[in-house]
Amino acid sequence: MPEAIRRTRTRTRTRTRTRTRTHSRTRTRTGAAAVTGVGSRARAAAVAAAERADAATPADRDRSVDALRAFAILGVVLGHWLVTALVADGGTLHTLSPLAHMPWLAPVSWAFQTLAVFFLVGGHVATRSHASARARGTTYGRWLRTRLSRLFKPVAAVLGLWTVAAAGLLLTGADMGTVHALLKLVLSPLWFLLVFAGLTALTPLVTRISPLWPLAVVLHVDLVRFGLGGPPWLGWVNVAAGWLVPFTLGAAWTRGELTRRSGWVLLTGGGVMTAVLVAWGGYPASMVGVPGATISNLDPPTLAAVVFGTAQCGLALLLREPLRRAMRRPVLWAGVAFVNLSAMTIFLWHQTALMSVTATGLLTGRLPGLHTLPDDITWVAFRLIWLPLFALALTVCWAAFHGYEQDHGRARRARRPSRVVRVHRRTAGGKEARRA
Repeated sequence: MPEAIRRTRTRTRTRTRTRTRTHSRTRTRTGAAAVTGVGSRARAAAVAAAERADAATPADRDRSVDALRAFAILGVVLGHWLVTALVADGGTLHTLSPLAHMPWLAPVSWAFQTLAVFFLVGGHVATRSHASARARGTTYGRWLRTRLSRLFKPVAAVLGLWTVAAAGLLLTGADMGTVHALLKLVLSPLWFLLVFAGLTALTPLVTRISPLWPLAVVLHVDLVRFGLGGPPWLGWVNVAAGWLVPFTLGAAWTRGELTRRSGWVLLTGGGVMTAVLVAWGGYPASMVGVPGATISNLDPPTLAAVVFGTAQCGLALLLREPLRRAMRRPVLWAGVAFVNLSAMTIFLWHQTALMSVTATGLLTGRLPGLHTLPDDITWVAFRLIWLPLFALALTVCWAAFHGYEQDHGRARRARRPSRVVRVHRRTAGGKEARRA
């Protein structure tokens, strides 16, 4: 009898364990299926949103222009994140560059110093927009106010927040050097906006200027500065003349003067001239400013930076057709459209994102690639690891402040739907009519 009882209990325990394992596996499979289902629905929703954006885009829009602008903005952001180090030294933060300690990293600046492409696209879009405004009977003053409001309204949010932040840091006893370093990082991108705004205001004149004229000005300024021992302040003439070169190339693009052959000439000629100036002309290899360097190619722009920019413009022109084909994919186009709609927010807040991660990291001590001296390849490896966190912080900034970039068109949209919406509505209306 006891033996029979033991056998019965053993069979019962075996059945219980089997049912438990079966239920556990079932729950695991159910949970995995639920997660997979959520992921699939999220992907499907993203694809559907991308297809709607693709369908709502006017058929005659040159998407390669938007792609080039997006790449230019992202290039500047990644370049700053890679070559800007906020080093913690005692109770202060100061700015250093890995290019000062590792000059062999100069090719990084060749890939990410993409301002010339932005000015190329800016000149093309501004001249085309001005011509369209004139055809509609819009006055120059009204056109210019609309263009500049898109640039400067988002700036107010940055200046307001950092005015309060700087005052708070000083009142709490922060080191003046630290506050100066932070404000310099925040405000340094604004020079670009001032130059871009000035060239935009000159659009009616730019439509008739050959790029050779501002290029000749840059050449003669550098000859006087470096060849004849002229005053250093003369270099600041190149801030306007240097960036006017790609801007006028954009105007030539609008006039239909830049062909594929032009792209090859600019790429080859600009590349050869850059190599000659760096190898034998005494210009630095880095196309961005390096703290402590005798000559900066960017601050103010030198002839080397300008001819390098023409090479970039040539490459951009050659990439137009491949980019048009790539932008036919809804998901890629949706990403490019998002960057263009958020361009000012991304540009103005990317340094704040870097600084917020750096400041937060200080709570746990000096972290490699974030607060340490950028003097070896280990720093570069760790900095690459930090890039996703910079992007996450920038996403938070975008969520908080991208509304300032959208405000400029609210009144106009209240009166009249945008062109994208009108096209989308016409398409939808046509489909409904065909169904009827």
